[in-house]
Amino acid sequence: MSTIDETVSAGVYANRVVRTLNNGFMTLMISIGHRTGLFDALAKLPPSTSAAIAEASDLNERYVREWLASMTAAHIVDYDAKTHTYKLPLEYAAVLTRDAGANNLATLAQFLPILASVEDLVVASFRSGGGVHPEAYARFREVMADERRRTVDESYIDALLELMPGLRERLVEGSEALDVGCGEGYVLNVMARMFPASRFRGYDISREAITAAREDAEAWGLTNVEFEVGDVASLEDVQTYDLVTAFDAIHEQAFPRVVLRNAARALKEDGYFLMQDVAGSSRLEKNLEHPFAPLIYAVSTMHCLTVSLAEDGEGIGAMWGEENARHMLYAAGFRRLRFERIATDLLNYYCVATR
Repeated sequence: MSTIDETVSAGVYANRVVRTLNNGFMTLMISIGHRTGLFDALAKLPPSTSAAIAEASDLNERYVREWLASMTAAHIVDYDAKTHTYKLPLEYAAVLTRDAGANNLATLAQFLPILASVEDLVVASFRSGGGVHPEAYARFREVMADERRRTVDESYIDALLELMPGLRERLVEGSEALDVGCGEGYVLNVMARMFPASRFRGYDISREAITAAREDAEAWGLTNVEFEVGDVASLEDVQTYDLVTAFDAIHEQAFPRVVLRNAARALKEDGYFLMQDVAGSSRLEKNLEHPFAPLIYAVSTMHCLTVSLAEDGEGIGAMWGEENARHMLYAAGFRRLRFERIATDLLNYYCVATR
């Protein structure tokens, strides 16, 4: 199957590259608009001058004016030359502001400058092999944690539990649950608060992430959750847990096959393994129409792939795909698999696996 577009002239192709470059730089500006709260301020204001927008945002007017110029040139903000006022259209506010909730795409823009900051390290890895260690990605982890806080609540947990019949009742009565690659532990902390009779444990290799998870648990007064620095590739538990989860974690593991085998072994006979991962195919040609494919492959190159290769790992990448996931899950010892989607998550599938 050919994936090459019909040949176009050099001039037409140059224009396409210019649009791509413009879009990349606008992504950086969108990130700044999100982090400074400018989109949120604009959405609440009538058509306003740069001075009024800066005052409402408590920001420096000269920076705001230059940022507004870039947004106007990109046709994201409307500008009235007669009154020198700017306005964010309602349709754009619906996908660029914090009030948009899970529909806020501006949060994704933050990943471009974050990953650009490690470009030199990734370029060096292209030449010499190896990869970039997780310690270089402190801001990346911070943004991922913010994403969790923005999207994970009791309704999200309820949607997940609907995928696993009978598990809610077991958690109410008292069960054991493990999250592999738990990060800052927000999912586990929410579950621990919802089900005080159950016990929850989270492992992650990042000390900073585990410290943050513990701080949240302490702030919430939770006594039924614990977090440990550890590599799940060394997990030795046998038939211990009613639930094992992995949220956006398996494709970053150095040895994902080992982690999946350990997860299967750690499950009770009637336990559930729930894996959230990128919804895509293992075959490039099947992903070409995926709306987020360029973003996902780029993030994989700059983070997911390289942190795995830094540990001499397999480097399966973020878009390892459902086909490979099926093969690896069966090889790990799971016998029944279901790949599901939930309405609030556009990027990922949720695989429910049992032994």
